[in-house]
Parts: sequence; C-alpha cells; structure tokens
Amino acid sequence: MHHFHYQGDELCCENIPLRKIAGQVGTPCYVYSCATLKHHFAVFDGAFHGMPHLICYSVKANGNIAILGLFAALGGGADIVSGGELFRARRAGISADRIVYSGVGKTQAEIDYALRENILMFNIESTQELEAISRRAAVLGLKARIALRVNPDVDPKTHPYISTGLKKNKFGIDIEQAIQAYEHARDLKSIEVVGIDCHIGSQLTEISPFIEALERLKLLASRLEQMGIRIQYVDLGGGLGIPYREEEPPHPREYAKAIIERLKDLPFKLILEPGRVIVGNAGLLLTEVLYIKKTPSKEFIIVDAGMNDLVRPSLYGSYHEIEPVLKNQREPRVVDVVGPICESSDFIARDRSLPMMQQGEILAVMSAGAYGFSMASNYNSRNRAAEVLVDGDRFHVIRKRESWEDLIRGETMPEFIKGAAGQ
Repeated sequence: MHHFHYQGDELCCENIPLRKIAGQVGTPCYVYSCATLKHHFAVFDGAFHGMPHLICYSVKANGNIAILGLFAALGGGADIVSGGELFRARRAGISADRIVYSGVGKTQAEIDYALRENILMFNIESTQELEAISRRAAVLGLKARIALRVNPDVDPKTHPYISTGLKKNKFGIDIEQAIQAYEHARDLKSIEVVGIDCHIGSQLTEISPFIEALERLKLLASRLEQMGIRIQYVDLGGGLGIPYREEEPPHPREYAKAIIERLKDLPFKLILEPGRVIVGNAGLLLTEVLYIKKTPSKEFIIVDAGMNDLVRPSLYGSYHEIEPVLKNQREPRVVDVVGPICESSDFIARDRSLPMMQQGEILAVMSAGAYGFSMASNYNSRNRAAEVLVDGDRFHVIRKRESWEDLIRGETMPEFIKGAAGQ
C-alpha cells in the first residue's frame, strides 16, 4: 500500500499534487509519503506482535534523518554499516541500545565511536574484526556486546549483486567455522557474546530462503547452548522484497508467521533489519523532460535526472515504473528514458511504452524510496537532488538541493597553483 494516486488526471502524493512540488522545489526531487512510511512500519512491526522483537531499520536504504526520526518515534531502532550511519541514527534520536552495527570493514575510529555510544551489539564479520573490537574495548575500558554474522550458504534467489549469504560472498563467517569463532569470542575478556546474526540478501521474493537460514541458525544456537554460550538475540537481517514490476513477494504477516512458528518456544529476542520493504514504495523521483530526441532506430526522452540520482537501473538493470505526473491521451511510444550523464549506461528505462511527452512535462519514477538518494553521487559535478516529505496536505523539504558551492566545499587550491594560475 502507498499513498501515490491520481486525482483526476493529476498524480498526487497523499493530498498534494506532485506538479505543485516540482514547481516549488524543482527537479530532480525525491518525494516520500509520511502516511506510507508509518503504515509500512506499523504493518511490519505488528506482524511480529506477541513475540519479543526489535525492528532495526536498515539505514543504508534511506538515511535521511527525518525518516530515521519518524521510525524512532514509532519505536524503531537502526541497523548501521558505518560511523556516518551511527551519527545519523543518533542525531535522529534513535537510542543507542536499539542500534546494531553490521558491515565487513569497520575502522578503528568507527569501532571506538560505537563502543563509546554503547550500542546494542556489533555484528562481527571476521575473526580479525573480532580481535580488533576486543582490543579497542580493552583500551577504552569497555565491554563490547557482539553477535557473529554467520554465512549459512543459502541461495536467496535474487540478483547476484545483492546476494550475501552464499559461501562465495564476502559477508559473514562460514557456518562450519562459527563454533571455533564463538569459542574464541567467549574467551576474550572485553567481549560479551549475546547473539547470532545472518543476512542472506536483498529483494527476496520467497520465504523459503529465510526459513532455511533460520533452521541453520537454530542448530548453531543449540550447539552453542551446550557449550555454555547463551544466545539472547537472533538477528535474521532484512531482505524482504517489494513489487517493482511483476514480483509477488510475501506479505510481512506471512513472513512473520513462518518465522514465529519456528521460534515461538525458544528464549530469543528476534532482531529484524527491514529497509526496502518499508521505504521502497514510499518514495518516488520527480524528473522534468528536457528534450525529445529521435534517431533512425530509437526515440529518447531526455530528462534532468541521471544515474547520479538513481543508479539502480544502470547498476542492476532494475525496473522502475514511470508515470506522467499529468495524464495525457497522446499516442504511446516505445522510448528510452535517459539522463544527462556522459555515460551510455545512464538510463532510467529502456524500450518502455510511454505516452508521447513534451518538453517541460514531469515524470514520476516510482518505487524509488530505497537505494535512491542513499546511492546518489556528484558524478559529472551534478548537485544532488532535493528530498521532500509529504504529510497529508503539507510538504516539507527535508534536504535542500545542493548548490554549486556545495560541490567544492572542503576542496582547497594550494598557493603555488594560485600563483601559477595568476601569471
């Protein structure tokens, strides 16, 4: 469910015409529906009602502090993968005891920051990382709560770039080696073992890979219990998919029911790390038609949003529905929708049937709330887009569009270059 709909011929977000936002804020512009964000969070959280659990929203999906603050107000925590994401989560008001820290490459500075903040737990990705966190905790006179991220070698049946639970992936510790790693962690004085973590991939559209991974985690937890290592948390990660086109992912209630059935008699608190399933269909990208270009073999709609704004189509070959903000009855054409970036891979859609567009009209790229702005860049010295949050009949700019001055903020020119340039 989302709150983007046509009122007559006008595409709206909740009660605001998107053409109004484009006119006042400009394009490219990301627009998010507050009602959709609240609804998706409530549905996912409510699906696990009756079972001890914590929703740690995956900040990498969309890290705007307004969105993080909204989830904090709803009782959510955060799954982070960097010190910057920890900063965002804390600045947004998310309690440190609701933050889990994932990611394969935690630096010393990031580890120290997380230790001082006293986060709930680190999800450890390798034995060397375990040693590093143990050393830093000892230096700071603190104790680090940890879970080991176990790689269960489960095929998530998703795009290979977002598969993370196979032996060939860089993530986690092989499940066969996990026992030794847990034994080692138990013996480290600055480490407290509290959990098991697993994340097998993103945009999953079947329940069976989750259940297969969970069953392997249960066996591991049982073996650890026999060794005197008590597991308090089972972190099943995120990864539940959304419909971009013809996908039919399970509803969160169906997903939750399958998990609860397998954990209901066990003394664990479940941690879940949803991202895309909450924010993906809660956002879209507005872009203006700049030019129509026809060649002997193709027709192109050239828009002002490029792969620097939304990289998913170029990176993954991903599909996003595209809707005109103002419906028209013109004849449909098969076109490529492309951006202004100097790369042949800069496209939003290829061979797509769209009604004939005209210069100055606005298109909405749907399902862009996840891994849209969070993966944006300044490539080609393009300033990053504005972000807008709609709440009923009001909208708020939650990120200003970058200026050209922002592009060079932090850059300096040494005096010897200035002198040479002035000659």
